[in-house]
Amino acid sequence: MSGQPKIEDALRKTIMSQPDVILDDQDVMQALVAANEKSMGGNIIDLRGIAMERLEARLDRLEDTHRSVIAAAYENLAGTNQVHRAILRLLDPVEFETFLRDLGGEVAEILRVDAIKLVLESVQCEADPAVARLDGVLNVAAPGFIESYLNDGRGDNSRQVTLRQVQDASPFIYGQQADWIRSEAVLRLDFGEGRLPGLLVMGAEDPHHFTPQHGTDLLAFFAGVFERAMRRWLS
Repeated sequence: MSGQPKIEDALRKTIMSQPDVILDDQDVMQALVAANEKSMGGNIIDLRGIAMERLEARLDRLEDTHRSVIAAAYENLAGTNQVHRAILRLLDPVEFETFLRDLGGEVAEILRVDAIKLVLESVQCEADPAVARLDGVLNVAAPGFIESYLNDGRGDNSRQVTLRQVQDASPFIYGQQADWIRSEAVLRLDFGEGRLPGLLVMGAEDPHHFTPQHGTDLLAFFAGVFERAMRRWLS
């Protein structure tokens, strides 16, 4: 009689009726392959075992890629929802002062940034009580300031959205918040023919919140909507 233990009839029947359960269980398959290699001895090369190991490695890489793609898609969807909610909030106010206050308040919270500042160029840069009431959300600068801030001494910068890390944030733009701002998104604004340009700046304490490697499509869309909203107020 054989000395090998006999598999129980119930277990054998279950395996025969559901072989996919065994094939889909990675741990069980590894145990079976290991048992097969052990029975073959150490002097025999099991090409099937080698092929299976390679297939398992490829499967693991594919699963990692799949998880990365799903995570990226979810992050992009979440970002899209954030921008849509921020735009809807941006379009709610019926007064310009409320519009700007919401920009630095609820809109910034929805976008999860630590600061949002609006810079408008004007030939008249004297102190305006209306500007002072806006708690630093709005800054008025002399013509040419926006181009200089965008270029940062590095030549021409014609991009609508610039993402960058900063070491010494501008006190003119951020005020007292400048000490802890470490990255920013700079959105160039075009208010139409005959009007000076504007700048929308989003600042974050996290140095990795805005980096040049990030996509800018959603921020460009937000800038486009903001431009159109501002043209309505400027008219």
